[in-house]
Amino acid sequence: MKVLTKAYGSIEVDEYQKITFPRGLLGFESLRDFVLLDAERQPFFLLQSMERMPVAFILIDPFIFRPDYEANIDNEDLESIGITDPKKAIIFTIVTMPPDGSPMTANLQGPLVINKETHTGLQAVLMDTRWKTKHDIIAELAANAALGAGGEKK
Repeated sequence: MKVLTKAYGSIEVDEYQKITFPRGLLGFESLRDFVLLDAERQPFFLLQSMERMPVAFILIDPFIFRPDYEANIDNEDLESIGITDPKKAIIFTIVTMPPDGSPMTANLQGPLVINKETHTGLQAVLMDTRWKTKHDIIAELAANAALGAGGEKK
């Protein structure tokens, strides 16, 4: 199917790339249908709205820069998108890249959870105070690189 994207113009995508968010995303509750695309630069992905071309989000796997990340999501929320086994879930976080050159951040408080089998998703809101809406990705990557096995500084 053809999708008009913010980053790449009109492109052909496979049906398996379509992700439905029955409740939408925070601030975009009316938008339900998206496609998940590889970004030009790894390890990023793009989540493009199929309903409003200007709406697209940069995503990252939070475990890349925060191996200790724990997304404790309510079982009822997970079951609402058919997840009873955590192995069926993919977790992403939304990335913000400010135009002023300030640090690139990820929202670890509001992860996206996608059911790999049904291609449905939700945005959770975590109550764990460790996770904020703005985690500096580069700083946290550097901090993790400075830690050796067992959590001790190299």
